[in-house]
Amino acid sequence: MSKVFVMDSSHQPLDPVHPGQARRFLKQGKAAVWRRFPFTIILKQEAKQPQTEPLRLKIDPGSRTTGIALVHDTSGKIVFAAEVSHRGQQVKEALDTRRGARRGRRARKTRYRKPRFHNRRRPKGWLPPSLESRLSNILTWVQRLCRYAPVTCISQELVRFDMQLLENPSIQGKEYQQGTLAGYEAREYLLEKWERRCAYCGKSNLPLQIDHILPRAKGGTNRLSNLTLACESCNQAKGNKDLEDFLKKKPERLKQIQAQAKAPLKDAAAVNATRWALFERLRTMGLPVEVGSGGLTKYNRLLRGLPKTHWLDAACVGHSTPTLLQMSGVVPLLIRAQGHGCRRVRNVNAHGFPCSAPKRAKKVRGFQTGDISRAHVTTGKKQGVYSGRVLVRASGSFDLTTRAGRIKGLDVRFFTPLHRSDGYSYQKGGVHSSPA
Repeated sequence: MSKVFVMDSSHQPLDPVHPGQARRFLKQGKAAVWRRFPFTIILKQEAKQPQTEPLRLKIDPGSRTTGIALVHDTSGKIVFAAEVSHRGQQVKEALDTRRGARRGRRARKTRYRKPRFHNRRRPKGWLPPSLESRLSNILTWVQRLCRYAPVTCISQELVRFDMQLLENPSIQGKEYQQGTLAGYEAREYLLEKWERRCAYCGKSNLPLQIDHILPRAKGGTNRLSNLTLACESCNQAKGNKDLEDFLKKKPERLKQIQAQAKAPLKDAAAVNATRWALFERLRTMGLPVEVGSGGLTKYNRLLRGLPKTHWLDAACVGHSTPTLLQMSGVVPLLIRAQGHGCRRVRNVNAHGFPCSAPKRAKKVRGFQTGDISRAHVTTGKKQGVYSGRVLVRASGSFDLTTRAGRIKGLDVRFFTPLHRSDGYSYQKGGVHSSPA
């Protein structure tokens, strides 16, 4: 079972404890709740010479989701696991919307003014905001976990393992297409690009074969843009047919394959662009950083018979992975980046014109949108106790989003804050049981 973080009265991290022991501390009045997500308690009395066991923080960076795990190197126990979902695509879309509105306004009102973005200078190490958002999410949670647990070292998945380059350091050019990378790396690339599904029928969780979109008998090449994945039945049915003839009764599927074949692998590009920046920023934290490859992570996971999840991939990063990982009963915390609201004073429509009144104060009666609170309604037809995410209004009549749905029009006097908005939303994942 996932452990509970403990801090002493001087805000120093102690060894995480079993949830039952944390519950006993709270019931006896020896501790108080310090933070809800991740659940952390703080002792009211000073601990007597606490001895902490060091933990290793492991990170598996991803473009959309990053896996995080706290592992005890000696026992192999996974103390804490989480998956952080990034909002890089939302950041890009918001910047595109803002750019369109500004250019439209400039064209309407100040046609004589030249664009100013040509005069800007980017500092060394600059990253696009969508990639900077991913880095900020990872670093935020690394810093938080280092405050709540006795973390002494960090492991990060950094690069892919290039066995062919190590065997032949002078290899270059077309020779890469005739060795290890021609099989392993090309197949891994296609699995990521086509989302591990058959391109023709869309089925998954079955053996997939590499197929040429334009058959080699008709002039097709071995370039990655001409390769796709297909199940055995679809591969045999297609044979040497042209893609247009094979899918003439499925025009939508034909357009989708043609578009996806030319599309770049954006997720892999995003990870490659940020991996070294993340490594350099982790080193500034003063903790030793171990790096591993994606091939080693996959090898460790398959050797231990573990399923493919982000947090288990994180637990398998690096050579320091224990021989036996104890993950029975671990419940990963699913973290989704939500941001801290919009900076626009007024909302605009598709043409860039204001379409709403100016925004008011962010906080209303001590609450702001995104706070997790409990509402104990004592009067009216909505009597009961509810917990969820708050949507504030200036009138003091709030909405509460719970698992059962959205409850509208609850008075502010019924609310008690549980967790202040910090730019993230939280949800518990599924319980993992060790393989037999």
